[in-house]
Parts: sequence; C-alpha cells; structure tokens
Amino acid sequence: MKYSRPKIFFKDKRGSISDIFYKKNINHVAIIKSKKGVLRGNHYHKKTTQYMYITKGSLQYWYKKLNSKGKAKMKLLKEGDLVETPPNEMHALKIGKDGNEFIVFTVGKRGGKDYENDTYRFTPPLVK
Repeated sequence: MKYSRPKIFFKDKRGSISDIFYKKNINHVAIIKSKKGVLRGNHYHKKTTQYMYITKGSLQYWYKKLNSKGKAKMKLLKEGDLVETPPNEMHALKIGKDGNEFIVFTVGKRGGKDYENDTYRFTPPLVK
C-alpha cells in the first residue's frame, strides 16, 4: 500500500489544479458509492494495480501482503487521500459512518466483463 495526498500543481485566483496521475496508463476508471458501515473487498488481484481517490466521506483501508505473517494493518482514509493497491495485496474496506464515495483508477483488468477476472477471495476475511 502506498498512501499520498496529491499536491497542488498550479494555483491562481480561479482555484487550483492537483495532478493525481502523470504519465500513467490507466485501463479503467469507476466511481464507487457506499452506504455507511458496509464492507467491500476482502480480496486481492494477481496482476492488477488499483488507485483509490477518496472524494467524499471516509473509510478504513485494511491491507496485508499475500502469504505474509502477522496481522493486517489499517489506514484511515478521508477526502483527498489517494492509496495504491499493488498486485498480491489483500485488502478490505470498511466504510465510515457517513457513507463514502471514491474513484478507482485501474491498471489491468477490472471493468465491464473483466470485472472479476483478476479478483481472488480469501478466508478468513481481513475485516468482518
């Protein structure tokens, strides 16, 4: 997991521009809206890298490298945060009390008919 907050690249009297990506080949973009308290994820991808940019609300991002020992780690993400999920990282999301919205940018298969092609579930889950 790589965490960042995109920095302001340009600013003037009209407002600002923050680059989320520069020179990245993105294969799929999705907007995900979630109700409060729901769980998402509890899976990993063998080849796909995902970037989640939080646009509203908050979520707990639980993660652990596949086949690693020890407990999963948690990072609280809020509006303006960006997290990268590399291949073979188990991840789960617990949505905050006000619900949540985020944009997922994917390098690899993840959208349309390919939605589940590189998704692998595991037990026990990182978050129940």
